[in-house]
Amino acid sequence: MLNFITWDVNPEIFSIGSISIRYYGVLFASSFIVGYLIMKKIFLKEGLTVELLDKLSTYVFVGTVVGARLGHVIFYEPGRYLDNPIEILQIWKGGLASHGAGIGIAISLYLVSKKLNRSFLWTADRVAMIVAIAGFFIRMGNLMNSEIYGVATNLPWGFIFAYNHEIVPKHPTQLYEGGIALLLFVFLYYGYYKTKMYSKQGLAFGIFLVTIFTDRFFIEFIKQIQSAFEKNMILDMGQILSIPAILIGVFLIFRATKRGGN
Repeated sequence: MLNFITWDVNPEIFSIGSISIRYYGVLFASSFIVGYLIMKKIFLKEGLTVELLDKLSTYVFVGTVVGARLGHVIFYEPGRYLDNPIEILQIWKGGLASHGAGIGIAISLYLVSKKLNRSFLWTADRVAMIVAIAGFFIRMGNLMNSEIYGVATNLPWGFIFAYNHEIVPKHPTQLYEGGIALLLFVFLYYGYYKTKMYSKQGLAFGIFLVTIFTDRFFIEFIKQIQSAFEKNMILDMGQILSIPAILIGVFLIFRATKRGGN
């Protein structure tokens, strides 16, 4: 039995001159393609047009990218970007925060729900499964980048991130979070087609919030800190930002189950 797994993957698939194609970029793009195809199936089932789906996709894409970038800037490195504001636009250098993406997506869903002539929760319930599968793709991208991993571990599935010149096995927290996101997607997808879960508005979205952010809250305990200011904090920024999302999720689940979610 292996005592650890050596992970020495080059983040670049190939490069042509100054242009490089990275696994993260391919997986990030794949999350939108797969999400679009799933939502197309749902829209057709619900009697909505592809034109409306295109509007939804545009709003969600912009909300995701802008929210994720501004989330990283505001929550993790405000000083750096205030000193060099032009770097805010340099997304290709890295720096995307999932909590910021969540806020950006929520705003975009609120705006597009009016165009769909549906409530915010109706839209959020269905997009939740898409965000879950996107979370899986993105965490796999983090794995291919050898980033956002955990502290040292003696567990047999510990990864030595050799590409980063690590010599001690670390928790592959990308796999932990990605695995939960994938399982959540399967659960929500099954719930849509095989159960009456979606007849209770807010239930699927509430389950999504509680699952993803509770998972994030506890995994942060074994994840390396992302910014120096978090070093002496009892709870890091990721955990602090997860608490409101968990509480909202609990409220939505309670509301949906006790009052039908209408």
